[in-house]
Amino acid sequence: MSPSAQHELIERIHASATPLVLAVTGGGSGALAALLAVPGASATVLEAVVPYSAAALTRWLGGPPDQACGEPTARAMAMAAFERARQLAGGDPRTLRGIGATAGLATTRPKRGPHRIHVAWQSADATVVSSCELEKGARTRAEEEQIATQLVLDAVAEACGVEAGSREKLAPCRREQRAPVQWTELLLGERDAVLIAEDKALNVGLPLRDAAVLFPGAFHPLHVGHERMAAIAAECCGAPITWELAIINVDKPPLDFIEISDRLAGLAGQRVQLSRAPTFVEKSALAPGCTFVVGADTIDRIADPRYYGGETARRDAAIAAIAARGCRFLVFGRLLGERFCTLGDLDLPPALRALCDGVAEAAFRQDVTSTEIRAHK
Repeated sequence: MSPSAQHELIERIHASATPLVLAVTGGGSGALAALLAVPGASATVLEAVVPYSAAALTRWLGGPPDQACGEPTARAMAMAAFERARQLAGGDPRTLRGIGATAGLATTRPKRGPHRIHVAWQSADATVVSSCELEKGARTRAEEEQIATQLVLDAVAEACGVEAGSREKLAPCRREQRAPVQWTELLLGERDAVLIAEDKALNVGLPLRDAAVLFPGAFHPLHVGHERMAAIAAECCGAPITWELAIINVDKPPLDFIEISDRLAGLAGQRVQLSRAPTFVEKSALAPGCTFVVGADTIDRIADPRYYGGETARRDAAIAAIAARGCRFLVFGRLLGERFCTLGDLDLPPALRALCDGVAEAAFRQDVTSTEIRAHK
C-alpha cells in the first residue's frame, strides 16, 4: 500500500470514531506510529502498548503463553486489549475494539520455524484472527515489518467497519467466530452463565441451578483422564455430569469466542455450562447443593492461603460459604511433582476435608495432562 493510500485508510479509521486499544509484539509496531501520525487519532486510539519482552507479554496476558508467536496468543492479546478498552472508556462496551498482534520476523539469529504474523481483533460480539507465513529469506526485516504493519492496519480497519483495500497478496489464513447474543451477555457480565444442552441449544433462561454433579475445568484440550473422571463421578454420585467452563479467569483475560467454540467442540454432545465463575465460591452460588469433580491439585489450591492473599481467614470464609450452599467435592488423585497424590495424602483444613470424598488410586490413575498434550502438538 502506498503512503498516500495508507494515509487515506487511517483517515477513514479515525473518522469511524471506534475506540480501541492495540497491543503488538515481535512486529507490526509501525502501525502504532502510522495511526498516531494522522490527525484524529484521539477519536480511536485509547492506548497502544508493545509488550516486547517475555516478561512484558506475560504481564499483559496475566500468564505465560504456550507460544509467544501463535494464533491463540494474538487472540488473547486482543481480548486483553478489549478488556483494557473497557477500563479506559465509558459508554457502551459494544462500541469498543481490542487489537492484538504477534510476529516472528527476520532477526540477527536464524529462526528454526517459518516467519509468521498473527493479527486478531476482538469486539463484544466477534473474534477475528488472520495468520500468514512469510518465505524465509525472501525479504529483509524492514520489508517484513512493512507487511506486518499493513496487516495490523487492515485488522484495525475491519474492526472499525472500514474497507481496507490492501494490495498485499498474502492471502492470510482467517478464522472468525461471531458470538450468539448469550455469549456476548456473558462476556459483558450481563448474565452469570449459559447452559448448552446436549443438542447444543442455548438456554436463554436462568443459569443452571439443579446440577447434581458439576465438573469444572479448562478442558484445553479434553483428554482421556477427564472422560474417565466423568464416568466414575457419574457412577459414584448416581447422576449425570454437567461440564463447566469458566470464560473468566482470576488474572488472565476472558476466553475469546474462537477459544470458547474450540473447547466446546471437544465437549460436543455433552451438557455444558459456560460461566463467569472462576472461583469455587462463585461456582457454588450458581449450583448450590452440587458435587464438584476435582483433582487433588485443585483441592490443594482451595486449601492454600496463597490464593487468598495469604489470609487464612479469607480462605476459611470461602470454605464456609461453599459448605453453607451444600456443596461437596469428589477428589481424584493427580501427579503432584514426582508423586501421585490422592485425597488422603493432602494436608487440608478440617472444614474443607469434611466436604470431600476421595477416589482411590486403584480406581483411577491417569497421569496425562492438557499442558503436556499442547506441548507436543
